[in-house]
Amino acid sequence: MATATNNLTWTGALNAVTTVGKAIGDVGSAITSGINATSSITGLLYADAAASRQEAAAYYEQGLYQVQAADTLRLAQIRADQDRKYASIQAGRKLQAAQQTTLNYVMAGNGILRDLERTNASARARAAASGVVYNEGSARAVQVANVGAAYRDIGVSDLNALTAHILGFEDASAMLLAGMEQADVTINVAETSAKQLELAGDFAVKSGRTMAGVTRQEGLLNFAKTYTNPFA
Repeated sequence: MATATNNLTWTGALNAVTTVGKAIGDVGSAITSGINATSSITGLLYADAAASRQEAAAYYEQGLYQVQAADTLRLAQIRADQDRKYASIQAGRKLQAAQQTTLNYVMAGNGILRDLERTNASARARAAASGVVYNEGSARAVQVANVGAAYRDIGVSDLNALTAHILGFEDASAMLLAGMEQADVTINVAETSAKQLELAGDFAVKSGRTMAGVTRQEGLLNFAKTYTNPFA
């Protein structure tokens, strides 16, 4: 009887140990499954965080492009304003120089008239001193010749004055127009560059979103491959 009782006791103890071991193994399996599930979820969260960083970097890059575009336009506007001011100053100087040249020709014409008056007065005085009628004969012929020569010189002087005025006005207008055109070109080039920068920023955002989508998709695929329900 004692031997039978001992066998029963050892058998019960062995069964109990086996049951406990199985229970421990189930707990260990559950813990392992839980760890695997946690690792899969963590990987998914890391993938989402990486995708968010990609999107943030894309928006940051777009912001840099927008700042560069704004600076390009601002600097171009400054250069254009300077071109217009410089052209206006140069045109004003050219026109002022032309007006001064015109005035000099006019003054030269007036000097010719004064010289004519003095020359004919002297001719009349000599004729009178010689007992000759100053407004007749050779005396009058000399005065008429002096008048003709003087007015030919005045005509040339007036023509030079008119030419200087016209050419000065044309040169000043051309300078002003060239400055305005250069300013317009500067603005147009800057606007084109700014548009290209804005397009580059938009492309950066689209590219960043695409890459973020790919990262999230890869994270989901890895999650689907590795995730195990610990309660299943």
